[in-house]
Amino acid sequence: MIGGAGSIGQAVTKEIFSRNPKRLHVVDLSENNLVELVRDIRSSIGYIDGDFRTFALDCGSWEFEAYFRNQERFDYVLNLSALKHVRSERDPYTLMRMVEVNILNSIKTIELAIETGVKKYFAVSTDKAANPVNMMGASKRIMEQYLFKYADQIDISTARFANVAFSDGSLLHGFKQRLEKMQPISAPNDVRRYFVTFKEAGQLCLMSTIFGNTREIFFPKLSEELHLVTFSEIAKKFLKSRRLTPVECTSEDEARSSVERLAAEGRWPCYFSSSDTTGEKDFEEFFTENEEVDLERFATLGVVKNPHSRSPEKLTQFLEDIQSMKKRMQWNKEELVQAFARLLPEFAHKETGKYLDGKM
Repeated sequence: MIGGAGSIGQAVTKEIFSRNPKRLHVVDLSENNLVELVRDIRSSIGYIDGDFRTFALDCGSWEFEAYFRNQERFDYVLNLSALKHVRSERDPYTLMRMVEVNILNSIKTIELAIETGVKKYFAVSTDKAANPVNMMGASKRIMEQYLFKYADQIDISTARFANVAFSDGSLLHGFKQRLEKMQPISAPNDVRRYFVTFKEAGQLCLMSTIFGNTREIFFPKLSEELHLVTFSEIAKKFLKSRRLTPVECTSEDEARSSVERLAAEGRWPCYFSSSDTTGEKDFEEFFTENEEVDLERFATLGVVKNPHSRSPEKLTQFLEDIQSMKKRMQWNKEELVQAFARLLPEFAHKETGKYLDGKM
């Protein structure tokens, strides 16, 4: 399990652990998250007879390669690592890190899996990969293209899913942080998103790994009418679940200055505004009109069937473009956007010049 100590990774790890595997190794950059993962598992599920171990490693490093090559062959490799924030669009260096994590590390680990005889490779994607408007979604769309390129050599499947409610770094997780720190809640009132629970995310990844045919993309079969909601609506429901009455403010300053007074009355200040930041999509979708979709195989899951990758020449050219930028140790955001667009003609990058870090 790569990236197994993140929010989604922990959910998948616990799903696998609870099924008593013969061997479960979890790799993640975050030593602290790995510690919490072990504590959580020991305190909830307990122990298994199999070999359960964790490793604080970067899957793109030579240390990881040495570790992987010196293990008995794994049956499955699940890659849950990702840079997942749209706010990572703010500078070219973070964007290149996104390319490294979401695309290049996936290629490295797939090639390692093929060389060592792994049976199945799974990598997590995102709903933002369908008709992407931001670099994060486009990077995962490109990752999908490379997955399908290698699907002739190893069974590969993936999953696109919605926002995982209260996952680390998510806006909903931020709501909890704001309450703990006696700070107002801020959210866009015009951006609609799907949400799934940790358990649903973990089960979706495991279903795709076990039941997905090669080149298939699993996604949750959610109703737009019932499940596509705005962040401001979620914020209000969250506060009401804490027995707090949301109070809408007209500015960030008003919201910041009224926390203590309103909190003493069982109320909480909120600042809701329209979205004007780079890469924000008004709504999320799991597949495009050009993709073949099976909605009958499972009651709660849909499947994108047999999507094809871009031409080998375009995939090779993309890697050459990225390596050229890295070699000269200098690049800008426009170059990266253009490299993405050459590989993904459907990429409709939404650039406004404003970023989430500029908001409360």
